[in-house]
Amino acid sequence: MPELKNYKLFISHSWTYSDAYEKLCKLLDNASNFDYSNYSIPKDDPVHTRGSDYILYSAIKQKMCFCNVILIMAGVYSSYSKWIDKEIRIANNEFSSRKPIIAIEPWGSERTSKVVKDNAAITVAWNTSSIVDAIRRHAI
Repeated sequence: MPELKNYKLFISHSWTYSDAYEKLCKLLDNASNFDYSNYSIPKDDPVHTRGSDYILYSAIKQKMCFCNVILIMAGVYSSYSKWIDKEIRIANNEFSSRKPIIAIEPWGSERTSKVVKDNAAITVAWNTSSIVDAIRRHAI
């Protein structure tokens, strides 16, 4: 069997809603024939609490520069997050070519973020095969 490609992912998240992030990571961890590295900023990284907005912005940009694709939860809370907007701006404007964004609709959501979906290469449902397939198709 050939070696699996390792996809480098930046998974956007809010630590206020960390359960969705943790569930998404578990979903990806358990996906068959799929290998990835998570370039997201860990919860215990002091840049969250001790750094300025500029330092956090720079840290996110540094992490994203290595990534093949950006995953953003398209829950309605995303519409009100200044950091989601900044992450979208980084993915779209801070590199020689745009980083593809995959919008993931949270399980059972009735309302989703228009901002995230408008900037995404694709919007997928909360389903392992849909998410993994989108990563494989859109990763650069």
